[in-house]
Amino acid sequence: MKMMRPGRMEYEGEATFKHYAYMKGGMRFVGYTCICASGNNAAVLHYGHAGEPNDKRVNDGDMLLFDMGAEYAGYTADITASFPANGRFTENQKFVYNTCLKANKNVQAAMRPGVTWPDMHRLAERTIVEEFIKEGLLVNGTVEEMTAAYMGAIFMPHGLGHLIGLDVHDVGGYVNAPPRIDEPGIRYLRTTRTLEEGMVVTVEPGVYFGDALLDAAYANPAQSKFMNKERIEQFRGTGGVRIEDGVAVTANGVELLSHNIPRTVEEIEALMNRS
Repeated sequence: MKMMRPGRMEYEGEATFKHYAYMKGGMRFVGYTCICASGNNAAVLHYGHAGEPNDKRVNDGDMLLFDMGAEYAGYTADITASFPANGRFTENQKFVYNTCLKANKNVQAAMRPGVTWPDMHRLAERTIVEEFIKEGLLVNGTVEEMTAAYMGAIFMPHGLGHLIGLDVHDVGGYVNAPPRIDEPGIRYLRTTRTLEEGMVVTVEPGVYFGDALLDAAYANPAQSKFMNKERIEQFRGTGGVRIEDGVAVTANGVELLSHNIPRTVEEIEALMNRS
């Protein structure tokens, strides 16, 4: 966060992370290809691959979405931070960020043994829909009506999180588990299991404004009737925000493993503007 600024290249963030992980922690390898997305690239869920190798120049006003994790003793981390390239959130960026953060925190507060992962995914989607109603992006309906129309999946088109350990998407997601749920958004969950003490999972809600999904929703009368197009279009082209933490399920809740990362708007701005 402290080194990224407008004018730098996305890959400079990747290089800095890899250097720091090895120089300070002796962590020679990363668990997966680093995602260092700026601007509209942040709406591409697995950006950073060989075809798009973190090679865009960062512009003033861009939000950055950095999803990276180093390996230690064979185990990998998987953490995502989103922050403004110039160190200051706009009001729209602040709204999207705080919506995503609220979804993250609501899920962590509800997690405990006996809770199902699909229910946690639905909680994240519901939180996003509720905040969009408050801000006027979604209108003319109740949360229940919008949930039935899969409005949350337009803006969070991926699963809430996954098991993590020796592999970044660790095995066991569908071992002795209910079948995959074939509905928008939730069908991408990497597990449908009930949480158990000792599980380690990622909690990674996201809020994105991807062209393809927005255009498809506008063309679908069952969804477009809830959409305030004029307000939503103010966010088109801005990419998205994802806030990803690693958490261990305990007997009574969760232990946050990625606890030393600036997460609030105020914490991020203070860090990025510190001399």
